[in-house]
Amino acid sequence: MKILLVGEYSRLHNSLKEGLTKLGHQVTLIGNGDVFKKYPVDINIDGSFIKNNFLLNKIRILLFKITTIDIASIETFIRFKRNKKSLVDYNVVQLINETPFNIGPYFEKKLLKYLFKHNKNIFLLACGDDYQYISYLLSGKFDYSTVSPLLDDPSLKKEYQYTLKFVSKKQKVLHDFVFSHIKGVIPASVEYHIAYQNTQKTLPLISNPVNVDTIKFIPFQKDEKIKILHGINSANYLKKGNRYFEEALTILLQKYPNSIEVITTRDLPYKDYIKHFLSTHILLDQAQAHDQGYNALEAMAMGKVVFTGAGQDFKKYYRLDTTVAIDTSPNTTKIVKDLEALILNPNLIGEIGRNAREFIKKEHHYIDIAKKYTETWKKYN
Repeated sequence: MKILLVGEYSRLHNSLKEGLTKLGHQVTLIGNGDVFKKYPVDINIDGSFIKNNFLLNKIRILLFKITTIDIASIETFIRFKRNKKSLVDYNVVQLINETPFNIGPYFEKKLLKYLFKHNKNIFLLACGDDYQYISYLLSGKFDYSTVSPLLDDPSLKKEYQYTLKFVSKKQKVLHDFVFSHIKGVIPASVEYHIAYQNTQKTLPLISNPVNVDTIKFIPFQKDEKIKILHGINSANYLKKGNRYFEEALTILLQKYPNSIEVITTRDLPYKDYIKHFLSTHILLDQAQAHDQGYNALEAMAMGKVVFTGAGQDFKKYYRLDTTVAIDTSPNTTKIVKDLEALILNPNLIGEIGRNAREFIKKEHHYIDIAKKYTETWKKYN
């Protein structure tokens, strides 16, 4: 098949492309590389000229504050148009999200309209922020979620302005427009599976693909100190619950200064961030989720112990009777207790790491997942 993957989040579409290519399909990936993370894309339409020019970027920021128009979106629009002949007549087009270009509803709709007009079988992933998912989170049906800080303290509305735009009237119009053209929406994790239940055009969950052929398993060997990695994305600080990790680490560094080493990173490009995985034993991913983010899955594939969403809904869906990750909630005391158990019993790190690797191979193998996608596309086209 000739397949167009539109947009990229946390390397999901890159890994899927690798699986599809192994199966003999012709795959093109168009996107902006997920901003600072800079994931590879075949057709790069990021407004990088404006963003990387100091003066133009200053003007861009000022204009956005005054008009809410991002002139970098205009550059993306132009780059898309230059490549439009390469974006027609695909057997399948899959959008990473209902706003795969992240350039505002006006320009987003224009680019999507072109894709919808020149391609027939359009599918959508439920991943990242979108109208249905954020609406579900704001309903408070989860015990906790990425919007819990806002629900607990409405004064944080400014900090959540990016998230809240996904439930605006403009976003609802775009959401309805996208859903009127797609064959189906595929949840990419248990959280989205729950949020999209009983929603129009929802298809079965397909787990995130992970290229286990390129990710080497690293058996646990206790160094002088147990190394803990805490990667921070500033824009998602509140949503990921990073403060709970920071509080826990402060307590543990005082209690076990000779037993642990903490590595904290902030806003690193993917190629730099992934290097820290190699020497790390424990990864602190997120404290307010019910499934794993993509970086967490890659760390699990390496045999790391990951603190992330791995609670009852997750265990029930995958029918797990072993620990493959440490279920983490917005509770500093629990995080301290769970980390302390690993510090005092290092053999647990090796055991959980092996479980994690086997889980990824069984449930997230990129070629198996690519097969599930092609089967779904054929079944619902």
